[in-house]
Amino acid sequence: MGDFSRNIDVEKLISYSNDLVNVLKDKRDIYNLTQCLEHSKSLGSSCDADLNDVRSLFEDYEKQINVSKQKTEEAKSEVAADADLDRLQKELEEELKKEHLLSEELRVNTNEINDLERQIVSVQEQKKTQNTLEQDELRAQRMLSTYASVTTIIPDLDDQSKISGYIVDRDKRVVEKFEFNPTEMTALDTCNGIWKMINSR
Repeated sequence: MGDFSRNIDVEKLISYSNDLVNVLKDKRDIYNLTQCLEHSKSLGSSCDADLNDVRSLFEDYEKQINVSKQKTEEAKSEVAADADLDRLQKELEEELKKEHLLSEELRVNTNEINDLERQIVSVQEQKKTQNTLEQDELRAQRMLSTYASVTTIIPDLDDQSKISGYIVDRDKRVVEKFEFNPTEMTALDTCNGIWKMINSR
């Protein structure tokens, strides 16, 4: 491994590792999820207000319909003129149409609110998942740092087709690269090779 060894500043290597960890911890996904959640809450509040307005109008039209029905009954009981009955009947039909339209609008608004509630639940679940992944990543980084301190070995996790990494000797300020090919060695031979590197430090 003489070809891969070289003298370096260990402090610079540690600083570079910290910078790399900070780059990998991108907060844009959390920011996007937070913005989406806030937007969903705002939209939900707006839909709730619209729903209350529609319900209020719906109640007003129901009152008007009841008044029209009462007038119709009074007109019939008093044997009102045919023209008055026709007018009242038309008014009743118009109010019934308005009631139907309001019912449809209320149904649409209810569906929109239900969709928003499902989106809020989805965003909250994504946020929980993101938090779990961050905690797992932090634990993995701590474990990796502990292993590196104990064994002086820093694995290279970028290439999964081989087992490779660096052996760091802080006293000598030397970093050596190592590599094992799993297709050419058994798992036991690879393990023994790594133990030999650790014991030789």
